[in-house]
Amino acid sequence: MKPPKTVFVCQECGAQAPKWNGRCTECGAWNAMVEERVGGAPAPAAGNRYAQFGAGGAAKLYADVDIADAVRLSTGINEFDRVLGGGIVPGSLVLLGGEPGIGKSTLLLQAAAHFARAVGPVLYASGEESEHQIKSRGDRLGVGEAPLYLLAETCIERILEEIARLKPALVIVDSVQTVFSIKFQSAPGSIGQVREAATQFLFAAKGQNIPTVLVGHVTKDGSLAGPKVLEHVVDTVLYFEGERHHAHRVVRAVKNRFGAVSELGVFEMTGAGLQPVANPSKLFLSERASGTPGSAVLCCVEGSRPILVEVQALVSASTYGNPRRMAIGLDQNRVSLLLAVLEKRAGLALAGDDVYVNIAGGMTVEEPAADLSVVAAIASSVRNRSLAPATAVFGEVGLSGEIRGIPQAALRVREAAQMGFTRIVMPAVNLDARDSSLQAETCELVGVRAVGEALDELLT
Repeated sequence: MKPPKTVFVCQECGAQAPKWNGRCTECGAWNAMVEERVGGAPAPAAGNRYAQFGAGGAAKLYADVDIADAVRLSTGINEFDRVLGGGIVPGSLVLLGGEPGIGKSTLLLQAAAHFARAVGPVLYASGEESEHQIKSRGDRLGVGEAPLYLLAETCIERILEEIARLKPALVIVDSVQTVFSIKFQSAPGSIGQVREAATQFLFAAKGQNIPTVLVGHVTKDGSLAGPKVLEHVVDTVLYFEGERHHAHRVVRAVKNRFGAVSELGVFEMTGAGLQPVANPSKLFLSERASGTPGSAVLCCVEGSRPILVEVQALVSASTYGNPRRMAIGLDQNRVSLLLAVLEKRAGLALAGDDVYVNIAGGMTVEEPAADLSVVAAIASSVRNRSLAPATAVFGEVGLSGEIRGIPQAALRVREAAQMGFTRIVMPAVNLDARDSSLQAETCELVGVRAVGEALDELLT
């Protein structure tokens, strides 16, 4: 018999090379080439491999497809259902990624217990913990008597056998990087094994109409480990975010075939597990000190939810003549662009100062509507003058210093008014649109068209 062939596979992009290289020639990653054997096991027949994907091979007319059985199933956790788009869809494949210790297993064990009691039996397959470890955590979370089956297994074929035997209503695999297939001789977590695991679980989910949740590891730069095809195969990609030193956690949807992208769910870590936060704005503003220079309140929108967060800025003279610019929770390149606009259009001398910008509470904001609040916080710190405590700010800033309109202005204004803010500085373009919902608000709406005009309204 012909001996198996040995190749070196890049663990970042999946490129293959006949010999080891310190740097991948395709993606440029260092020390990413791992030795793998190919051709050692016979490939399964194509017909058997794909037969379970659908019951019949004939094409169906679009009008004849019945979606009556595609009712969303609740996980019992409102914030988790929100991120999923209203609940989990039968037959869907969900990927949940996050840093170690952030709370992925805790959240999924809570969701599994609620789901098992309300819908049906759940299979929780773990390749990282034993049944006793999962049971001890479940006792702390109050799982109780629920039809929840635990399986400490890393072999894909064995997990699929248990799925076929139990026919559960939900399958959770923790994690996809720990499982392996006997058809490959490479180590678990390699490119081939992760791709095979994702494909096999996809066929099982679609073929048997069983929703499946996969836990994924992340690399040191925060992206999901494994090949990019892993994110393409699944229906929904969720990221678990949050600082270890903060009590709250955020679950963000970056891909969802059944709901809105960039939807957000906020949780608070307690001794009894993760508890949903119904009012995130109140949580993020609970420790805000009023009357302090360098602070501005931003009303951002994540998915379909408006959230009020505090933008903090600190400007101080540079000691060594090499000013530092640091941003936490914001794009640092975007902050540098706004600093240049302040120098050129507003006349603020910032070239020799250290500038630090932070979103309080560990929140991450990526939308351009945060520009005006960042500008306001920086100008407030430079001039050492605080903004009015009941003032909220949002708007996009252009390179010429103009304030551009942003979407969903009425939603932001309504959230700020409900939180007790009486004055909102926003783009004049949104006010000129004569939105009836904006005119109905009782708070004062101030429209601005340029950075200088905005700073005059905020710091006077």
